Amino acid sequence: MIATGLNSMSRGAAVVRVSQRDIEAALKTATERWKPDLLDLSHAIHADPELGGQEFRAAKRIRRLLHTAGFRFADRQPLQATALSASYGSGDLVVALCVEYDALPDIGHACGHNVNAASAVGAALALAAVADELGITVKVLGTPAEETTGGKADLIAEGFFEDVSLAMMAHAAAKDVVGGSSLAMSMWDVLFEGRPAHAAAAPMEGVNALDALVVAQTAIALARQQLPVGSIISLIVTEGGSAVNVIPERARASVEMRAPSIEKLRIIQDKVRRCLEAGAHASGCTLDVTPTGNDYAELRQDPFLSDAYRAAMTAIGRDVVFNAEPVASTDMGNVSQLVPSIHPMVGYDVRGAAHHTAEFAAFGASAGADQAIIDGSFGLAAAACAAALDPAERRRLLGKTRQ
Repeated sequence: MIATGLNSMSRGAAVVRVSQRDIEAALKTATERWKPDLLDLSHAIHADPELGGQEFRAAKRIRRLLHTAGFRFADRQPLQATALSASYGSGDLVVALCVEYDALPDIGHACGHNVNAASAVGAALALAAVADELGITVKVLGTPAEETTGGKADLIAEGFFEDVSLAMMAHAAAKDVVGGSSLAMSMWDVLFEGRPAHAAAAPMEGVNALDALVVAQTAIALARQQLPVGSIISLIVTEGGSAVNVIPERARASVEMRAPSIEKLRIIQDKVRRCLEAGAHASGCTLDVTPTGNDYAELRQDPFLSDAYRAAMTAIGRDVVFNAEPVASTDMGNVSQLVPSIHPMVGYDVRGAAHHTAEFAAFGASAGADQAIIDGSFGLAAAACAAALDPAERRRLLGKTRQ
């Protein structure tokens, strides 16, 4: 909860005095005002899932709501067709809300991104109500394709985080958790190409691409013992030949690598690439490795913002546990390497269902999910306000922006 009392804050030449209690009340009033719109947004996205990079209708719904709330859309928009950038206010402290809205194939919003989207938008709308009093700019960034190519990394590359002082979002989950990390991750598509031949009449004339893949996969399996602790390598064969009596001309695989940090991920990538090259060398095939989207860095959650979020959520009756263990992977990790960030998990009853299952998706428009949106909106907004009102934190965050 934002502590009671008065704080003085410089904004330009003026000194602004704001009541922290009044700010908290304004956040609650704003989230209640926008509650019907936020729940409509969540339910519409949930009922109309779109895959990463194809979230045209979700992005349109978000743009419409932000436009209604008076947000300005920058002349320069992200290159991705389903990304967006909008802002409210003109203060020097820029608070970015990262909005995710992509779904998974066949099982829809099995990671709860409709909840993620609505809670981030809700926090932005709440902060807009106090932007002038706090001397902040609220920046909403629509970030597509978290499940696949990592839209946040693209927005970083395009410069949309250069003016950001802090960034935040909340993620749907079975319980409230703050402080968690994530694993760095990368994915590659692998192609071996050889030469076809009759498998019985002239096998010596062929160059077996499947052999290359088998050698590479065996080398990767043997290499696991020497990898950094916490490393995960997953590989599937996506093409291994067309007929049993034909030496396979082509073999394809998809490999995913995860590690506790981006530095350790580089070690894994080097090891895996050499295993793939070994398969090509042993078989005489050519090798082509194509990254699938952006590499994801590990998530670093800011201690002050985490504590402020937890305090705000506890004050409205939610039980938020601290757990620093890494969970899966997210491109919010890339953002957190750049600016102070939080990515708490906001919980609701999913009857034990795990992320990325149809069972989890079924609870995405439940009453519990709806309440998580409203509470998460308030918690994120309150954390940003706590930082804006704390003179030392404000200086720290502004210093990060100007580096």
